[in-house]
Amino acid sequence: MGGSVSKSKGFWPFSGSGSTDDPTKDGNEQPMARVRSFHSATPFVLTRKSSMYFDEDGDLAHEFYEETIVTKNGRKKAKLKRIQKNLTPQGIIKLEIPCIHVDFPVVLCEA
Repeated sequence: MGGSVSKSKGFWPFSGSGSTDDPTKDGNEQPMARVRSFHSATPFVLTRKSSMYFDEDGDLAHEFYEETIVTKNGRKKAKLKRIQKNLTPQGIIKLEIPCIHVDFPVVLCEA
């Protein structure tokens, strides 16, 4: 279902800083990833980009095919031809159940 990963530093509020000059860091202590506090940031994904398309009739599907009749050696044969033109993407859809973002660094459950 196509997750996205942000690779730029500081873009996602749950990514660690990566700096080694932390004054709270001792030699025998390993800190967990620090969570930067952004008021609008949430570890949940509420929307995603849809992989479905609308055709010119308003039908919604992943792929569209058109049946064509091919005559070869006097015999008629039906073939399916994939339609790739005049399709409009569905766009951003809201998820019914929120998912956790792939960059969320905390272990939620230990087995």
